[in-house]
Formats: sequence, C-alpha cells, structure tokens
Amino acid sequence: LEKMTDLVAVWEVALSDGVHKIEFEHGTTSGKRVVYVDGKEEIRREWMFKLVGKETFTVGATKTKAAINIDAVSGFAYEYTLEINGKSLKQYLENRLKTTNTWILSLGGTDYRIVLEKDTMDVWCNGEKMETAGEFVEDGTETHFTVADHSCCIKAVSSGKRKEGIIHTLIVDNREIPEVVE
Repeated sequence: LEKMTDLVAVWEVALSDGVHKIEFEHGTTSGKRVVYVDGKEEIRREWMFKLVGKETFTVGATKTKAAINIDAVSGFAYEYTLEINGKSLKQYLENRLKTTNTWILSLGGTDYRIVLEKDTMDVWCNGEKMETAGEFVEDGTETHFTVADHSCCIKAVSSGKRKEGIIHTLIVDNREIPEVVE
C-alpha cells in the first residue's frame, strides 16, 4: 500500500453498525482524489482537472449515503466538509442524538456496542442487526434480545414530561448499563 501523502481530512462517524473512519486524499497538483472507508479504497480518481466538487459514496452495512465537498477557500487552499444523509456532519450527529441510544458494555472480556434506533426500534450489536422480541408491560414496552448468552432488555417508559418523551434503559443480567454519548 502506497503512503498516503495527500491525506487532507479524516473523520470518524458513529452509525448504528459501528464507528467508521473516512479518509480523504486530495492531490492538488495531480488532481487525484481518493476516498477510504475503514481503510478500504472506495473511490479513486486520477488527473481531475477540476479541483473543486463533490465525491459521493456509502458507509457501513446500512449503506448510509455520504459525500465529501471540496471547496476553494483562497488561492490554493481548500476546505473539505463531510455530509451524511444530506446533512453536515454536525447536523447529522445532533439529529442522531435524538433518534438513537448507544450503550457500551463488556461481557466476558469482550466489548459490545449496542445501538437502539428509536424510530424503528431496531437494535444493533457490534455491527449486526439483532433478532428482538418486543412486549408490552405495565409501564411501557420491553425489547428482549441475547448477546453472548446474556439476556438483554431495553425498557421504554414515559418520562411523564412531554419534552423528554420516552426514556430507554438497557438492562443486562438484571443490571442497568449507562448510556454513552458518541
């Protein structure tokens, strides 16, 4: 693998199936553009005469749409911005905080990253969509699934406050796992 000499930008993006690293090479003399996702080359263009523009690609198992915008700032300086699902990375991450819950836990020496997509109630663990069973209980709902022979349950209960909405709690082996903010 050749050395990435024209590396101009690196982003880390947390999606439901994991945290993905996006790297971008831009050769301003050769016009080269290369996009890597998780170390794998996704796009390579040599001898691009137009140095500004946009490169679009997908990220992760969910094939999330991504784009890198290349804009001239002044002279030979360029600015690189990443968009996810048509939103700036900042807007995407702010929206993601509202639509997902993420927990990190260790079971038997292995780390697990569990993500709940609140709109679909899909549960992801280390990049795989889990088989779940949902049930209504007295104070809300419970979504049951298994990770490494451990029984897991995401409880959804109303906060009683309209602005807060529903509170989701992950319980593994009868102990509550604290949520993380990515």
